Amino acid sequence: MLGFEYQSGADVPEDRSESIKWFRLSAEQGIAVSQLMVGLAYYSGAGVPEDITESIKWLRLSAAQGIAEAQWRLGVFYYDGDIVPKDFQEAVKWLRLAAEQGAVPAQYYLGRAYFSGNGVLKDSEEAVKWIRLAVAQGNTEARLLLGIAYFKGDGVSTDQQEAVKLFRLGAEQGHARSLALLGIAYYEGKGVIKDAVEAHSWFNVAIARGDEMVRALFTSMEENMTREQIIEATELAREKFKKYEKKSD
Repeated sequence: MLGFEYQSGADVPEDRSESIKWFRLSAEQGIAVSQLMVGLAYYSGAGVPEDITESIKWLRLSAAQGIAEAQWRLGVFYYDGDIVPKDFQEAVKWLRLAAEQGAVPAQYYLGRAYFSGNGVLKDSEEAVKWIRLAVAQGNTEARLLLGIAYFKGDGVSTDQQEAVKLFRLGAEQGHARSLALLGIAYYEGKGVIKDAVEAHSWFNVAIARGDEMVRALFTSMEENMTREQIIEATELAREKFKKYEKKSD
């Protein structure tokens, strides 16, 4: 397909405008994949002026023909409400169609919807079902949600050791919220032996990676730590930041 050739620059010079010209020609003939590509182009402004209304139009046409990426992108747009008015029921309609095709973002968002009751009746067990499917395909955000579910016993039996295992996997990828929650586990002694030095070090790395949720706790716990403990925790944090920064790049 010429659209893909001009997009990738494989056999012809890369030219986004030329790519979209060919995608549009086939999209207007009802080719679902081309409709997706035109919709994505209008969303990002690649080769055409950014136009959300036009993007949604083409994504809807593609989604109606069963293209999973068009479906989950529409679902996410309506769920987040950043570029279109928030509509959870419309979101869930498209997310479910894509999730049933194995689309990871759709499985993750559908799990979120069931946890919160957005667009569906709240059902934590159904949420865990979809979240597990996303975790099985390596989705870090889904792994975090599953860890929280085990930590709280929401939709699954409480298993704080399993929660810590999942938080640690995310933390080792440099995921900021996983780092923060692993720190909380050490701070509270849930799923692991309580350890202020470990907690402080994980909080430190989480904050360095942009998660401010634990800053107040990080600051206040130092009042009950010795100078030696703080020095040890800071050195641990430095080692962890270097180690997990490499893995997350």
